[in-house]
Amino acid sequence: MAKLAKPPGQRLVKRMSTRTKGLIIAPLGLLLISAGLWVLNEAVYIRHTGVPFRQWFLWAIYSLILLNGGLLLFGQAVRYRAQLDYRRFVRRELKKMDREWTRLLQKRKASPGKSEAK
Repeated sequence: MAKLAKPPGQRLVKRMSTRTKGLIIAPLGLLLISAGLWVLNEAVYIRHTGVPFRQWFLWAIYSLILLNGGLLLFGQAVRYRAQLDYRRFVRRELKKMDREWTRLLQKRKASPGKSEAK
């Protein structure tokens, strides 16, 4: 069986940093949410003007698709942001622990007589 070719943008997205992905996806999600709300508003307006059921129902379904897609993308952007914040927190804590360990080791090297007396 032949291998399927990967989409051209897949490699590009894999190489992007988490921060870049979040900065791209968050505005797109907000844009889709606002577009979905606008289409929903149009569907409600069309319903009240007396247009057949099928037409305004399809507009409403389309708006729900846009809203859900926007919420999905924005949620993914929030997830990327949480990953960044957690990584930053872990790095700071590791640096703090490293500084404490080096300070303790320097104290022990500076006063060798006290550690032998115990």
